[in-house]
Amino acid sequence: MTPLAPPVIATRPAVDPAPHGWPLFRLGFRPFYLGAAVFGLLAVPLWIALLLGAVSMPLPISPMLWHAHEMLFGFAAAVIVGFLLTAGKAWTGLATPRGANLATLVLLWLAARGAALLAPYAVYAVLDVVLLPLVAALLVELLLRAGNRRNLPLAMILVLLSLANLAFHLAVVGSIDLDPLRALHAGLALIVMIECVMAGRVIPAFTMGALPGLKLEVRRGLETATLAVTALALALWVLTPPGPATAAAFTAAAALQLLRMWQWQPLRARGRPILWVLHAAYAWIPIGFVLLALAQAGIVGTSAGVHALAVGATGGLIIGMITRTARGHTGRPLRASRLEVLAYLLVMGAAVARVLLPLVSPQQLVATLVGAAIAWSAALAIYLFVYVPWLVTTRLDGKDG
Repeated sequence: MTPLAPPVIATRPAVDPAPHGWPLFRLGFRPFYLGAAVFGLLAVPLWIALLLGAVSMPLPISPMLWHAHEMLFGFAAAVIVGFLLTAGKAWTGLATPRGANLATLVLLWLAARGAALLAPYAVYAVLDVVLLPLVAALLVELLLRAGNRRNLPLAMILVLLSLANLAFHLAVVGSIDLDPLRALHAGLALIVMIECVMAGRVIPAFTMGALPGLKLEVRRGLETATLAVTALALALWVLTPPGPATAAAFTAAAALQLLRMWQWQPLRARGRPILWVLHAAYAWIPIGFVLLALAQAGIVGTSAGVHALAVGATGGLIIGMITRTARGHTGRPLRASRLEVLAYLLVMGAAVARVLLPLVSPQQLVATLVGAAIAWSAALAIYLFVYVPWLVTTRLDGKDG
């Protein structure tokens, strides 16, 4: 075992020029976090209303496919793009898109969300498939120019995510012989891999930073095995029919993920909400893997495992990271307010309501879906209430960014 030191996130010092331009478009996290929060707040209640027949809209695809696609490639992808455009500057010390260039990326994302509801399918598909490869190309160019090869795998995962999105649209229009749901599962699997890679860097570092004197140790072999078996399990799930091999891989991946989490000493974080939310959200990854293993034998439905990964892990890590990184990049202390803690609890509650309650009380499915949607949207409403004034104004310390 070797001591785990906080990761080096910059290869060269970043220059801090005087602030200029509208604050909202100075750095990627600002407009994309804001847009993702607004979209996530509205899209889930709309999905529930469509599911229950309370509203009717002429969507170009089925409401279920719209919901699944838009939460992955609309909501989650916006947060990933905002994070990577912001982290890319820290990793390299080089400028990332800002001003009109950043606004163009945001408008492209926004146009795709609107086209899903209002435009012919071809228009929606074309608008939707452009953003991710464009951001991937920008990130690769930035990393290569800075000689930062450590983060190239994240850019490559973004490329694969772009291909999964393209495959979804081609499957919907019948250009390829593929179930569109399989392409969505591929997208979720790739997002989970991004989470596993980034969590292994930031959660231990954040934990040590918040708890003076704590020195975590990492087993390099365990890290490698965990990521490898996780990738294998997700690949088998996406690419092969349900079976014992996939169940075994998910079981092994869940066990390795639990061992990985334990070495991060999650119980030490319980007194710091901005930290424990990341540990709690990550715990949904092994939970999701166990549920997907059970789904291979038909013991539970696939939806339980999917939503453990999508709501619990992805939603939880998103609310944790968009609060923490927005606080840091607006010059504010890394300490969650009571409202933010409530938002964390609401997202975790939404995951319990969407994933676990239907397993123990399936006859109450509609009530649990509505309850999960209310908790989810309330959490994002709290985020917007607290953060919109910060996202649209200059940093407290007067720096650019």
